[in-house]
Amino acid sequence: MAEEQLGFDMPEERPRKPEASGEVGKKDADAVSGETTDEAPAGPRKLADDEVFDYITGDKVVKYTEAEKVRQRIARALVYQYGIDPRDMEADFSIPVVNDAGRKSRRRASIAIFEHGTKHELANLRRVVVTKPRPKDSRTVSKIRTYAHAKAQIDEVAQLMQAAPDCRYGMWTDDKDLYFISKDDDSSLFEPRPRPLLNWPRGDATLFDPKGNASSLASMRRADETMLRFAFRRCHNYIHGNEGLPKDAAFWQFLYVLFAKLLDERLVREGRAQTRFYVDSDDLAAASGTEEGSPAVASRIRQLFEEVKAYYPDQDGFTEHDRLTLGDGALTFITGELATYNLHDTSLDALGTAYQELVGDNLRGDRGQYFTPIGAVRLMIEMLDPDEDETVFDPCSGTGGFLREALLHQLHKWLPADFKSLPQQQKAELETKFRPRLAEYAQDRVFGADFDPFLTRAASFGVMMLTDVAGNTFQLDSLGFPWLGNLPGVAKAKEHLHRIEPGKVDVLVTNPPFGSDIPVTGPVLDLFRHERSGAEKPSVAYGWSRDKSGALVRGKPAPSLAPEKLFVQKAIEWVRPGGRLGIVLPNGILSNPGPEDEAVRQYILDECWVMASVELPVEIFVVGAGVNILTTLLFLRKKTGREREEEELHGAADYPVFMSVVEKVGHDRRGNPLHVRDARGALLVREHEKVEEVEVNGVAIPRVLKRRDPILDDDLMADRDRPDYHDRPSVMTEYRAFLKEYGDQLPWKRAEGNA
Repeated sequence: MAEEQLGFDMPEERPRKPEASGEVGKKDADAVSGETTDEAPAGPRKLADDEVFDYITGDKVVKYTEAEKVRQRIARALVYQYGIDPRDMEADFSIPVVNDAGRKSRRRASIAIFEHGTKHELANLRRVVVTKPRPKDSRTVSKIRTYAHAKAQIDEVAQLMQAAPDCRYGMWTDDKDLYFISKDDDSSLFEPRPRPLLNWPRGDATLFDPKGNASSLASMRRADETMLRFAFRRCHNYIHGNEGLPKDAAFWQFLYVLFAKLLDERLVREGRAQTRFYVDSDDLAAASGTEEGSPAVASRIRQLFEEVKAYYPDQDGFTEHDRLTLGDGALTFITGELATYNLHDTSLDALGTAYQELVGDNLRGDRGQYFTPIGAVRLMIEMLDPDEDETVFDPCSGTGGFLREALLHQLHKWLPADFKSLPQQQKAELETKFRPRLAEYAQDRVFGADFDPFLTRAASFGVMMLTDVAGNTFQLDSLGFPWLGNLPGVAKAKEHLHRIEPGKVDVLVTNPPFGSDIPVTGPVLDLFRHERSGAEKPSVAYGWSRDKSGALVRGKPAPSLAPEKLFVQKAIEWVRPGGRLGIVLPNGILSNPGPEDEAVRQYILDECWVMASVELPVEIFVVGAGVNILTTLLFLRKKTGREREEEELHGAADYPVFMSVVEKVGHDRRGNPLHVRDARGALLVREHEKVEEVEVNGVAIPRVLKRRDPILDDDLMADRDRPDYHDRPSVMTEYRAFLKEYGDQLPWKRAEGNA
């Protein structure tokens, strides 16, 4: 964006991305030891484009094939979710097997897991993992295969397990299907049969029921983010592909079961009931051989959902029209996928991300809504930095991304400074302690509205997942609120006028619908030209032209207008004097030379101080929302009456404005990751340490893991997404430097200081 578009003199240009050093750390290359040596060996060779550091060893370079992508994801989950020490793992471990014809050969386990602290040999093998590349047709509608249809895959794992007398557990996955098995102690002594499992035990499995029962919260586990997203996606895809429901209907059915799970956990945690969201050994054995599922499991889940509807009567979350229509097979499958997770103690970031991915993929709007990618959402909330006592409002909330990120942003402000360096389990424990406080904040200070009732409900449920309360999301026409409209949410929203009345909001953040093909007409336009008293006010809702001198001339009232232009005016009107707003806009409004767009820019300059402008590349919306559009994040602070009076007396003052043109967002147009390179094009690498908990004899033990990773090339990276070793500049780090250097020249900063 050229600086003259907004009419300000710019400070001396700040370098956007300083050159990064290509040096890697000089620490010991041992992937998991917490010790260092006196020697300083040379760092590993730089990575090629198709290579990655193996997660198990930390420094071994492997080809990043499609199969390797799956193995690396599982290796990470083995540490984060199952508490297995990576020193007890080995990739591509060779195992002698005997085929059905009696011939001996050797096959490799993708990941072999040995008894803790023992040599990596067959006698000590305890678990095996077989991973395959993700199917090429995985994006098309297809059935999720159950245990009954996976004989070849189960036999492949079982053959490896049978070669080791004490190997108890097996796993097979191709990032679409996933099977857990164990040896059946009750079967033939000559050839133990594989038995289906719901999930794997943590650590050394001393506290695990091998028959797959999940009858208490103590036997459940906190979910790793990647595995939780995988489980959510599998559940939805099962309903979509196996039950024949369209994607949006499948989403709602899955959501009903998910909230049955959340309620079950809550009732058990409060000591009000025994868990009913489980699949016991008999159910699992019966369901493994058929698609019909277990009637007992399905009956329990249906009863739980009826209680869900009764549990939130005062929050307008569920009604008598919500019906769980899934068959026994689908309910048994979903219950099996989720039963072993303790969602209440799972990281709220993980829950929010998993939900956002699911809802964004399956509830696309058809009224010009482009759901904002998570990277842009987090950056906008971080730059606006709402305080706990400030009201946050999104009048075009869609699926609620800004609302959830506002909650998570506040949560991370409450967490201790060393939170990022803590093991995953400690992080989750700290987060869950703040849930009651987060619920109070959601009910008192976080609000959303949207015209689409389905998106409004999705936003409400997203807040409920994080806080156990539905929060405040209303179905209404934001452009007409509070004077026009009879949608169901209007009356409810008016109960909160002391928070969200125009002129009262502290922080507004939104991504309005774009497009001239969805124009606004009729009585709503009159609201933008006249107050209800009839007094004329500044407005963009007119025709505009230029006189001979080039000055803007206002013409007749416009018969129709693109919604994004009206939303600019409405957003500014909504914010209190001195309040802040962030809005996603198509670049045309800020760069087109026509008088209509210039009138919008002039309205912005008359009413607000421009805090920052961040122009985004097309890749972020192509991958994150499926649309090819160039956008800018515009950050404003509304002028107070006194500031406007001073401008009328002394004229408009020049002041510095932070402007950034983002080049990289961590991925290309196809979604492939982008990493930082040196001047010769080689990938740069950083060494860092992570402390994670591994489980030995039922006890969680901190373990220092040393890792070498390429550096993600992402200018938008928010602070809470930045690894401790990531020293690259970002929009946020540059913005902070800008405020520090030019703060005394910013009129909106001076006003805050005087206040």
